[in-house]
Amino acid sequence: MKWVKAWACAMALAVAPAVAQTPSEAPNIDGLWAAHMRYGPDIRGALLIERRGDALIAEIAGVRAEARVEGREVRFDLPNDAGSFRGHFTNREASITGHWIQPRTMSGGMAMASPVTLARLRAGAWQGNVAPMEDKITMFLSIRTDEAGVIRAYLRNPERNVGVFQQIDRIERRGNHLTMIGRFRGRGQEQVFGEANYDHNNDLIPFHFAQFGVTMDFAQASPEDQRQFYSRGETPEAYSYASPPVLDDGWRTATLEEVGIDRAQIGALVERIAREPQESLATPQVHAMLIARHGRLVLEEYFHGYGRHSAHDTRSASKSMGAILVGAAMRNGAPFTVQSRVVESVDPALLPATVDPRLASMQVQNLLTMSSGFDCDDDNGDSPGNEDAIQEQRNERNWWRFGLAVPMARDPGTQAIYCSMNPMLAGAVVSHETGRWLPEVFAEQVAQPLQINRYFLNLTPTGDWYLGGGAQFELRDFMKMGQLVLNGGTWNGRRVLDREYAEQMAAPLVEMQERRYGYYWWSQDYPYRGRQVRAVYAAGNGGQIVMAVPELDLVIAFYSGDFGHRAALTAQRVYVPEFILPAVN
Repeated sequence: MKWVKAWACAMALAVAPAVAQTPSEAPNIDGLWAAHMRYGPDIRGALLIERRGDALIAEIAGVRAEARVEGREVRFDLPNDAGSFRGHFTNREASITGHWIQPRTMSGGMAMASPVTLARLRAGAWQGNVAPMEDKITMFLSIRTDEAGVIRAYLRNPERNVGVFQQIDRIERRGNHLTMIGRFRGRGQEQVFGEANYDHNNDLIPFHFAQFGVTMDFAQASPEDQRQFYSRGETPEAYSYASPPVLDDGWRTATLEEVGIDRAQIGALVERIAREPQESLATPQVHAMLIARHGRLVLEEYFHGYGRHSAHDTRSASKSMGAILVGAAMRNGAPFTVQSRVVESVDPALLPATVDPRLASMQVQNLLTMSSGFDCDDDNGDSPGNEDAIQEQRNERNWWRFGLAVPMARDPGTQAIYCSMNPMLAGAVVSHETGRWLPEVFAEQVAQPLQINRYFLNLTPTGDWYLGGGAQFELRDFMKMGQLVLNGGTWNGRRVLDREYAEQMAAPLVEMQERRYGYYWWSQDYPYRGRQVRAVYAAGNGGQIVMAVPELDLVIAFYSGDFGHRAALTAQRVYVPEFILPAVN
């Protein structure tokens, strides 16, 4: 699994084992322990671009580079691959608008692009703020001794949930020596995951993971660690509802009562999430929950140390944002439709030397509904087009070219099979038909009209936005997708998508995984007051949900950290049908 490999790579830069002079017996180690790894980036803060003679010089964090100017476009690359910038002059050079590109992260394995606007300081000088995504890994180790004297433990990792793979059953102790024992993904033979000699001098458990050749120093959890590990602290206060504040993001707000939602029932759900006993990997890890009705945001709650301005990995839920990008590009004049042939809508240089007749017949809508006919299946490790096969190969840096060369397995349109290569290739269509860099298209045609000012787009090795999933957004912004569905393609009166496209995007067009699917949007029916109501939703691994219920004019959004675990389905299967929908009048 690529997440395990990414984690292993990140751990390889962890601190070296602590040198400990210890007694022969470790003390009682029951409790919560935490290890933190931060990988920067340290290039951040004020970015100045200034004309000096005939040159345009960029400076940030004490590092300089000469910018290249071609027409309105401004680009530069810092030395040693420390970061780069792509933008363009706007408003008669009153500003420079673009994206900062931070290097490949250790926590996620991809470079990330985030928006930056530089305002004119004076003639020939512009300045703005670069705030890249924090690249960090946090590991919690919960230890308790059961009634039989067995030291039980499990790992909790909010960024990737690597404890799902390193499923620890127990810690065995011989004097000062501690051995972490479990099974990979909870299956197969028991194995030793880590070993440590308790460091009495520093009160640390420096577990060495031989499989990855790294050591992680676990210290007793600080108050901040406890705030992140527990939903709202080990002993949360009683919940008190407050209406969300009005900000500059376009959301109007109201109280639950003003839009016909029962406060007591929603309060009971918040209390349940806040008081979830953190006992195992099966405990749902809700990071954020928001609700809007009649176009007004009425609930905004955060847990586990996350907050309003926490950008979150959306995993495959950002495929749905990719569908919006495709529709926005068409509305803004890109010369293609959903019936366009894929081979005629991508850069010809990306096509294989011999084009399969089935590939030649493939339409853009086949990519949008996962019915392309490629031999790609994310649930089949042997599929040549599955997501891992694309991301782990090193022979072809251009993933679009790699994808278009994947063999065909069936006629387009005959069967929908979930594969992230399909939205990835939809990005190749938008790029070619607009003639522009995808983050730039997104910024102008989606983010700007949706009033989204902060995000992080994950990039392929060639610098293209990977539409297969993994972009990061704040939840107040990400849930605007659901309101766009309810509004038939508009946000605050501004049209982003043509109505026909918006309706098709959310329609149940194909059957896949025993559910219905549109253009990267799922749909299913929920029981509601003696009848069924249809919900349309974006979904991502770990519990990332943006759900629109048109009949109730309702949007529900969750961020969660249950990556790779069935607990990720708790919001869809429990919280929505048993708490939220019954509260809606």
